[in-house]
Amino acid sequence: MTPLRVRIGVLGLALVAGLAAPTAATAAPPAGGTATAPTVEERRLDGPVPREILRRSGFDAVAPAFARELGRAGSYREARAVVAHEGAALWRRAVDRVQGRGPARGDLSRDDDRPLYWARLGMTRELRAWEPRFGLEAGQRAALLAEVERTSRGQADLRLPPRAPKARGKGADKGVKRVLLTGFDPFTLDRDIRISNPSGAVALALDGTVIDTPQGPARVETAVFPVRWRDFTEGAVERALRPYLPRVDLFTTVSQGRVGRFDVERTNGAWRGGFPDNENVSRTETVPVADPASQPQWTTTTLPYAAITAAVTGRFPVYDNTGVTEIPAGAGTGAVVRPDGPTPGSTAREGGGGNYLSNEIAYRATLLRDRLGLHGRLPGGHVHTPVLRFGTGNTDPAAGAVTDPEFVRERLDIVAQTRAIVAVAVSAPGPEGS
Repeated sequence: MTPLRVRIGVLGLALVAGLAAPTAATAAPPAGGTATAPTVEERRLDGPVPREILRRSGFDAVAPAFARELGRAGSYREARAVVAHEGAALWRRAVDRVQGRGPARGDLSRDDDRPLYWARLGMTRELRAWEPRFGLEAGQRAALLAEVERTSRGQADLRLPPRAPKARGKGADKGVKRVLLTGFDPFTLDRDIRISNPSGAVALALDGTVIDTPQGPARVETAVFPVRWRDFTEGAVERALRPYLPRVDLFTTVSQGRVGRFDVERTNGAWRGGFPDNENVSRTETVPVADPASQPQWTTTTLPYAAITAAVTGRFPVYDNTGVTEIPAGAGTGAVVRPDGPTPGSTAREGGGGNYLSNEIAYRATLLRDRLGLHGRLPGGHVHTPVLRFGTGNTDPAAGAVTDPEFVRERLDIVAQTRAIVAVAVSAPGPEGS
């Protein structure tokens, strides 16, 4: 993601002021009951840019249809069924649109990840304000909101093919490889609310696809994660990935990073640097995990970084990024940059990918890999894509268009090159550094 630290690829200018006022249905929760006001993210929905993105993709009908279905629910059990169905349907609709299945329902290019993000927020805002006649406890509402998040992010739709029997003999068919890839929502929306996240576009474009490699086919399953500190604190990453890491042949978390380059991040750090998330919340602390007593300051990639950086995968250069920022052992509070990775006993202040949520998802996923005993067996780590930028002359959030040909071309190029990187990674022999 772009604000790995302030110096890495920050997109956009100041946000255009003056979003439209909330609608009567969502401006405030009804008196009594357990309904809550819209979140910071949800309140952005009333601006002209989100409305245009939803209209031009046909996703403007998602939230109203969801509200109608909720209104028909006569019990909490029925509401759970509605939420699970509609959340999964939103994910599938977004994947289908990006992958060219069914009508586009609008003139926004099909590769766009933003309709999913804004439509999901429309659903959660409706659910937050809903007061059913059968009554809804606060815990039940929270569970419904969590179900919308899980299902509409593809986390309930990870359909890995069965593991093939062990192949015997030279040239034997080793079956379909299984790849798990994650992306992120758009973020830094108060800099430029038009922003798209190429990692989210990658996730939508690759979900359920099969990549042909020299070592045979590889099936890719994907999910996206929110740009919110609280979800990570509550274990969203581990909850989503734990059932699948033992069953895959490779995993990679993906986010937007630097301008004009891909990076394979060698080392991840156990530190949150405080950059505000999509709720405008900051966190500056050690990454909170289960069993902190055994928590390492650093985790490392097992992606085949040498093979990835040596391959020709697209027009952007790909780097093996080995730098970190640390407090050396016994040095007190002074942080120093180490271009070749951390020194023994040091305290993390930035991984190769910074100290924002892209570093954190990489840290959590690789720590989970290690705690599951898979370090020497499972290639996995983090890839940063180039920053996705609007075309020349379309850089003013206050006056610019929500899309342009250069913006679309760059996103398509990033998606295609990420696919090629995955193909190289899954074909390489064994985990790096195992």
